[in-house]
Amino acid sequence: MADGADQSQLEQGTKDAGRLLREGRQRRSPSELSPCLQCGVRLAHFQRLLVSLLGADWVFLMILGFIMAVISFVMDIFVELLAEAHRWIYDMSDSHVFLQYFAWVAYSMILMCFAAGFANIVSPQAVGSGIPEMKTALRGVVLHEYLTFRTLVSKIISLTCVLGSELPVGKEGPFVHIGSMCAALLCKFMSLFSGIYKNEARNKEMLTVGCAVGIGCCFASPIGGVLFSMEVTSMFYVSRNYWRGFLSATFGAMIFRLLPVCNGVEETLVALYATKYRLDFPFDLQELPAFAAMGIVCGFGGAFFVYLYGKITLFVKKQKAMNSFLMKNVFLYSSLVSVLISTLTFPPGFGQFMAGKLTQRDSLISFFDNRTWSNHGIIADFDNDDHLAAWKHPQANVFIILTIFTLMKFWMSALSITLPIPCGSFVPIFVIGAAFGRLVGEGMATLFPEGINTDGHIFPIVPGAYAVVGAAALTAAVTHTMSTGVIMMELTGQISYTLPILISVILANIVSQSLQPSIYDTVIRIKKLPYLPPLRWGTREKSNIHVEDFMERDVRYVTLNSTYRDVYKILHSGSLKMLPVVKSAESMLLLGSVERAQLLALLKQRAQDQREGLAPSLPSSYRVHFQTSTEESPSTSANPDSHKPLKPVLKKSAVDEEEITNPYDSGISLKKLFCSQPDIDALQDYPDTEDDMILQEIEEWEEQQLDEQVNFNNCKIDPAPFQLVEGTSLHKTHTMFSVLDLDYGYVTSIGRLIGVVSLKELRKAIEGFLPADGVRLRPVLASFRDRGIRGARVDTAELHKLLDHQAS
Repeated sequence: MADGADQSQLEQGTKDAGRLLREGRQRRSPSELSPCLQCGVRLAHFQRLLVSLLGADWVFLMILGFIMAVISFVMDIFVELLAEAHRWIYDMSDSHVFLQYFAWVAYSMILMCFAAGFANIVSPQAVGSGIPEMKTALRGVVLHEYLTFRTLVSKIISLTCVLGSELPVGKEGPFVHIGSMCAALLCKFMSLFSGIYKNEARNKEMLTVGCAVGIGCCFASPIGGVLFSMEVTSMFYVSRNYWRGFLSATFGAMIFRLLPVCNGVEETLVALYATKYRLDFPFDLQELPAFAAMGIVCGFGGAFFVYLYGKITLFVKKQKAMNSFLMKNVFLYSSLVSVLISTLTFPPGFGQFMAGKLTQRDSLISFFDNRTWSNHGIIADFDNDDHLAAWKHPQANVFIILTIFTLMKFWMSALSITLPIPCGSFVPIFVIGAAFGRLVGEGMATLFPEGINTDGHIFPIVPGAYAVVGAAALTAAVTHTMSTGVIMMELTGQISYTLPILISVILANIVSQSLQPSIYDTVIRIKKLPYLPPLRWGTREKSNIHVEDFMERDVRYVTLNSTYRDVYKILHSGSLKMLPVVKSAESMLLLGSVERAQLLALLKQRAQDQREGLAPSLPSSYRVHFQTSTEESPSTSANPDSHKPLKPVLKKSAVDEEEITNPYDSGISLKKLFCSQPDIDALQDYPDTEDDMILQEIEEWEEQQLDEQVNFNNCKIDPAPFQLVEGTSLHKTHTMFSVLDLDYGYVTSIGRLIGVVSLKELRKAIEGFLPADGVRLRPVLASFRDRGIRGARVDTAELHKLLDHQAS
């Protein structure tokens, strides 16, 4: 007892001494340490402070905004230089019209071919807008090589050349992709300072921020950029991303507009297309019907643009000869389209009727001008160097020129965005809508040359305001977004026209969404990307659809009593990534789900264990013939004649391992999993009857091993997979799949597995069965014609049915 007491006192004393020592170390000030230790402590403290500072959210967001602003500013400089070089070569070739035509066409064709070749050779993922791919990536689908540095370089260089060739395309869509790529690459870099950037969910949120910054640095519109990223790239937006998107987009837009001031191009921070409309009485209430009518017309125009784009794309893909001749040769297809558009915009030719010498930026500046053109045509006091002089023609008035410009640019833009190059549809639609709005504004100014009389006050019509409204409405109709109205307000600095812009945008969305999907959803369908389409408004017939109407009833499953043979057959019958686990085939009670890779690992481990234990499992008289190792055994070493080692019966090759471990391989050999045929050379010294007996015994052993019950103890099983009930509505199913980023869900009834729903079945239920080309282009007014009302179904379950299920 004394010894135990002494030992306990000794332990208590040791603990007290350790505590006092730790407290003493904590109370020691840095001045009491040696100079080397003091320097090390300060350096460690500074390192922790630096790492925590660089890993902060606001630092990441400001760096992202700065990078995007610099990229956008430098790209605009190079695009302007390429456009000026185009004009300089054109002006230097004024000695002959044919020489001018050759210079005008060849310059655009060379830049276009270089852009197409560079994008498709360096990184084919840089082709296109990028917004459809980002919508799919944010849905949870892994798109390889879409967010790499190689794709970023390919996208920036190719897009600069495309914009410099003056093809009617924009940089808005590609800049959303560029912003996402910068965010993804910056996350990898910032993971060195903070482990939070290694989180996949966090990085996905930063991709959404990158989309907002891309719009903010493209149009200097941070508010519109955040709203656009919410509408286009995400079906459900995380609320904590609001401040991130606004901070990064605002900082990027400020730097983007501050760089021209630092460069001496501009005097102060102003809107990108600043207007000078009157503020005291911007518009009369009698003009609101005209703005509303513009929204309705733009809604039909936007739906027809999407329809035309889809028809052009599908026509090229359906024609096999044209597909192999044009689409597979990116240089040929791009050069032909470039020559066609350059020929039609050649200024001395047909381009004189559509201001072919103006760039898209110059056209927008002229459309937003606050002066009126149509009182006497183009009035004489316009200077020849002014942008407005391009719209003056001695043989045609402004209405003919604006009509030709709108119609020609309409199909040119639809054709241009089908090219295998980085291109966006936002800016060309912007220009077309502004031209249509300017046409309507000039018509209103002609009908009311003195203005509209209101209570004795007469204010003239401002045609430029109609251009602003038309640009916002047509763009909203094509993209199915409301944020284009906010982008237009920030782009022009016109807050006084908020009501007309919003009215026209809302009406354009109502009409266009009833006729066609957005341009981005159309691209997703044509490319057959795995994206869940949104539910359209007003589809009352879809409110009566339930899970049991479109679920897959033939479900492959694994039971607790499954044998290795059953597991093999299930894996061989398909390539499902997840398989449900039920209690038995009779009860079908869902217990969880297991990954395909886990089942393959079970088969592999079982085969390996049986290979190692094959010889002991056979009778003792045959063990010598089935050694599992090539090393000599005591029996063979004792016999001097048996100098040749026997080959293993269960020899495992590298090909077998690859077939077993590949979770997507459905061509697994059943015999290879457990054993191979014995080596004939090893059995040639024995009688044939003995060989037959050995082979027969091996086959019996194989059958026994395959018919053994699977042991799931070492297998990871998800005990709570996502489940639906058969009465879940289509709308609720769509919402849950969208919010949770689901790929599949099991349908149960009182816990019993009765079906499965994947994205494939859900897409079919929403859009109907798509044709082989992957897109269904609906004719005009089809949605209004086939819309019907069905009776509502009561989602109730009788009590005796529930009791019958439980009893069974």
